[in-house]
Parts: sequence; C-alpha cells; structure tokens
Amino acid sequence: MIFDSSDRALHDHLARVTGRAAVAASRFAGSGDKVGVDHAAVVAMRDAFDTVPVDASIVVGEGEKDEAPMLYAGERLGAGGPEVDVAVDPVDGTRLAAEARPGSVAVLAAAPRGALLDPGHVFYMEKLICVGAGATLSLERSLTENLQILASALERPLSSLRVAVQSRPRNQGYIDEARDAGASVVPFADGDVIESLRAARGDGVDLLIGIGGAPEGVLTSVAVAALGGHMQARLAPQTAGERERADAAGQTHGELLRLHDLAAAPGIFVLTAVTDAAGLAAPRRVDDGFMTESLVIDGNGDARTIVAQHPRV
Repeated sequence: MIFDSSDRALHDHLARVTGRAAVAASRFAGSGDKVGVDHAAVVAMRDAFDTVPVDASIVVGEGEKDEAPMLYAGERLGAGGPEVDVAVDPVDGTRLAAEARPGSVAVLAAAPRGALLDPGHVFYMEKLICVGAGATLSLERSLTENLQILASALERPLSSLRVAVQSRPRNQGYIDEARDAGASVVPFADGDVIESLRAARGDGVDLLIGIGGAPEGVLTSVAVAALGGHMQARLAPQTAGERERADAAGQTHGELLRLHDLAAAPGIFVLTAVTDAAGLAAPRRVDDGFMTESLVIDGNGDARTIVAQHPRV
C-alpha cells in the first residue's frame, strides 16, 4: 500500500490519536504535575494508535531522554497498511499544561518509511525557520547577516523584524545579537512547535532561531516543508555524555541539515490543543465525552481544522 499524505480518512485517524492524548493530558491541566500530564498523554496516544490503518515505526518518540516504556524509537504501531515513519510528542509544553497556560499541544508527524531524520542520541538541535522568502538564510551566516537578508527579501526595515528565541541560557547570544542588530525579540519559555509554525507562516514571527529540542525539530520539519517555509538545522548535543553517545552511534553533530535532510518526502502533520493554542480550543466536556480541535497539514500544504468528539474512558 502507498502512503498518501492527502488521504483525509488517514487525517481523521491521526487526529484521533493526538486528540486522545490531548484529552488525557488536559485532565491534569492546572495540577502542577508535569509528569502526570506527560504520562497520561503517552498512554492515551499509544493506545489510540492500535486501530490506525498504517504499519508505523517510531523514529522520534519519548526515547531515552524521558525513559519512556512506550512510544520509544523503533516501536511498531498501527493495524497494518502503508509503511510510515512516525514522530510524536504526546505533549509539547508539559509545563504549560501543568500550569493551565495556553500553548500546550499534542503533536505527531507521519511520512513514508525512511523519510524522517532519526536524531538518535542527540536531544537538542540548533534551528533556523522562516517563510520561504528567506530561502537564502543559513546557519552558516551570522544572525545579523541573516536578518539583513530577510529584511531585504520581505522588503521591510530590519527594525520591524520579530525573532522568536527560546529563553534559555544557551540562547542568550542569539537574543543579544538580534537586539543589537535592531530586531525585536519574542522570547518564549516553552512551546517550540507552535513558535516554529508561526515562523514558517510569518504569523507574527519572522524568524525562529536557537537551540531547542531535536524531536520537535524533526516533527516541525514536516509542517515547514508542507507550508513552503525555509528551515535549516544542526544537531547540538549539550553535554559531554550526549556527545559521547552520539559519537559511539556514528551520529554526526554540527553538520548542516537542510529541510530535505529532516523530511525527505511529503508527510502529514497533526496537532491538537491541550490548552488553548494556535487558535484551537482546549478539550471541553460535552454530554457523553470530550470535544477536541486539531490542525492537520498535508504534504500539499492544505491545512484544515478537525473538530472531533471522544468518548469518556
């Protein structure tokens, strides 16, 4: 069987998977329990995959970083069908959900077998994401030069550019350089996927740059490619132990990765709100279950919202 990214029936199946994860995680919204948020979503997402008509292999999962007993790299999922690679993040923004703040989502991407980069033992990635007009931007240039190029491509003054950077000490250099160049910085603590989508769409953010999660980078690449955006990345291990494990596994870090290296074929990107996010409402109770709102982007760049009802469990 051949994988078809425009298969709306498959979209519905995958949106049910992220929807079940979002419902489970939302029960812990405001609890302050990040572990509870994540565990509930992992179990629900794994269970929901059983009936999806694909022969799926997890390429990006919870992995050794979270010591997860399920949704780990290499796990096989699905009820049989087209051979696909799957990247999952049961909750991107566990802290946001635990504190009942907006921006938390359940997300996955599916693509033909062999299409998605396996970051393996490297948990962090340097990323540059913007709209397609900035296709000549490169991580091999300084941020200042990239901002000058982007301002010219967008025919706007550099001072009008907004740069999203995750607010971590490792990213302070990007923040300082962007401000010194005259751009505005939009810092964010959590919610890498949402900010990446905004940058790819030019939706209030013109550029995302900095070191964040490698799993989120691979996931997001599917959406960026579909939306016609521009993305480059480099695996960026943050500890000596992480570098040693990567070297032992033969993983090259620091090498420039282009969009086709991250997602070599068109895929399906699916995102469901756990708390209000990206214009989507958090799961809400209805008489006999929960209602969720999901965004699905296929390989042609077609995006649609799926509103679905899930039974109580």
